[in-house]
Amino acid sequence: MADEAVKITVRPNGPLRVEGPISLTDADGRHWDLTGKPAISLCRCGASEKRPFCDGSHNRIGFQCSASPALLT
Repeated sequence: MADEAVKITVRPNGPLRVEGPISLTDADGRHWDLTGKPAISLCRCGASEKRPFCDGSHNRIGFQCSASPALLT
């Protein structure tokens, strides 16, 4: 992988936006082909039909979750 840093942004009431050189592997060790995708959005609400990817279902179900580093301490 490149020496480029991966950036993860927590979207308020939405997905995790992941940007950079991404390698995504499932629990069985299978890899997703993310060739040509400089960024992906991962579901946090659990309602996406494209899990682990976000499909916008958080809007439909009214998912509410704000995350902040201050809340983790």
